[in-house]
Amino acid sequence: MARATLKLFALLGKHLPPGSTANAAPVEIGEGMTVSGLIAANGLDEADCHLVLLNGNFVPVEARGQTQVAEGDVVAIWPPIGGG
Repeated sequence: MARATLKLFALLGKHLPPGSTANAAPVEIGEGMTVSGLIAANGLDEADCHLVLLNGNFVPVEARGQTQVAEGDVVAIWPPIGGG
């Protein structure tokens, strides 16, 4: 099975497997897996995924269900962050 790297930041990091380093973990991806599929497969709520990058490129919410993840890709996800 193919593998990609999943990077989760801030509070989303709790969804990474134990022993993950630098907020990242290798994840198995099936053929045709989309960004939305990867999010769901890793126990994340799509509403908690504010900023999603695929190999450094922004993936808008409306494109996540059609954007496929391939072998060696890096998916980085940030939650909404408040400040002020």
